[in-house]
Amino acid sequence: MAEIIVGLYMSPLELLALLGAVALVVARWLPPAARPRVTIAAGAVLVPAAIVLSVVGIRWQMLPVLAGAAVALPFALSPLLRRRTGRPAWRARWWLALPGSMACAGLIATGPVAAWAFPVPVFPEPSGRFAVGTHVVQWNDPRRPESFTADPHDRRTVVVQLWYPARKSPAGAQRAQYLGRTEHEARTVSDALTREVGLPGFLVDGVPRARTHSVFNAPVAAGGERFPVVLFSPGSGGVRTQNTAWAEELAGHGYVVAALDHPYDSAAVVLADGRTIHAKIASTGDRDRDGELAADWTAVRAADLRFVLTQLHRLDRGELTGPLTGRLDTGRVAVTGHSMGGAAALQAARQDRRFDAVIDLDGYPHGPTSPALHRPALALTQAVTPGTDPRYIPRLTEALKLSTATSYRLTVPGAAHLTFMDGPLYLPPVPSIAGSLGRAESPRVVAAATLAFLDTTLRHKPGDLAGVLSAYGDLSVHHPDNSR
Repeated sequence: MAEIIVGLYMSPLELLALLGAVALVVARWLPPAARPRVTIAAGAVLVPAAIVLSVVGIRWQMLPVLAGAAVALPFALSPLLRRRTGRPAWRARWWLALPGSMACAGLIATGPVAAWAFPVPVFPEPSGRFAVGTHVVQWNDPRRPESFTADPHDRRTVVVQLWYPARKSPAGAQRAQYLGRTEHEARTVSDALTREVGLPGFLVDGVPRARTHSVFNAPVAAGGERFPVVLFSPGSGGVRTQNTAWAEELAGHGYVVAALDHPYDSAAVVLADGRTIHAKIASTGDRDRDGELAADWTAVRAADLRFVLTQLHRLDRGELTGPLTGRLDTGRVAVTGHSMGGAAALQAARQDRRFDAVIDLDGYPHGPTSPALHRPALALTQAVTPGTDPRYIPRLTEALKLSTATSYRLTVPGAAHLTFMDGPLYLPPVPSIAGSLGRAESPRVVAAATLAFLDTTLRHKPGDLAGVLSAYGDLSVHHPDNSR
């Protein structure tokens, strides 16, 4: 009963409470003979629904609905009580009752509007032939000191979540929580993310309630197929789960996605021992200084990505425990990222030839643009507006033109910066925030363009990649300069 109904943004229980509240207001305007039956029926629906909601956890969007019902309830019950006591029924003149009814109706209507603006995200069903499993690991790099702390013995630790092709789980299997392994972790991460952007945490209280299509630790898909690997670095302050819809779609099509939390950079990283590491990085407001800091942070992220690729290779060989031993094709690897994570992906691909392809999801290329890329690259960007950093596209174009392999820049019409993550699934559909593609279309377009590129570069599927990508936006293709 807590499952959100697609398109309505409310659960069946919430809808029952909403209908009961509406019926209480409408009862006042029904013929006298019908009023008692409607009032009793409304109360019989509303009261149990409200009680159950209060037990399982009520969303703030339902509070105005219940407030409107509470105001309407005495006026709906008064005629019934008077009739039972034998006193003559009292009914206010219509012109006195109308303002109160309109006020109650306005309060009640606020609920579904708020649920639409800040919904519990409903993740699109992966379209591939595989079910999706997920698994979380924590790895420590003994060779790298932790640069964000003063402890000389502290070593860099990363938390990685894997999404992978899995066997179909039994009906009723518990789907993975969004944002964390447990509800506590999900709420911790959600609270940290809202603090990062300065929003009151209650506005997006539906996000940690969400369930994805993955099943934790599900058995890997049957057969001996080895799956190409895609590493992912989130945006500044972002977390490993921020592109879950994208990761599940890729896993459904036979890829293993390994997404990183970067401690002291990600909004909150919950470690295996229960400790939570919060972000330490912050903008100074000085453009030049911020550029230097971003280059340093990008370098740390790139090192994290290279380390995780090494660990995945060890996992595949059985040197580390995990469900994917012998199933990872670490000879076919792409590195990807959103925003600053995209910059880190570009840096990692320059520094490590084990990466066969790179995808930048609307990320400014912080740090040096040399050495040249020697792997195909795809950059997905939002449309350029007067508010776009004027250095962004020239800098990105420079980085792509320096590649010795064919690279692509796809500008997606209607996209905003947060279009390239899960944001459109749970943020208000305001074009400047989440773009104008819509909640269903945003993840579809980003995943489809990504899959077309990965299928060509990692699986070497024949076809016209430029033609396929052009269907999703304005495409620029940069061919390598053979004179270099």
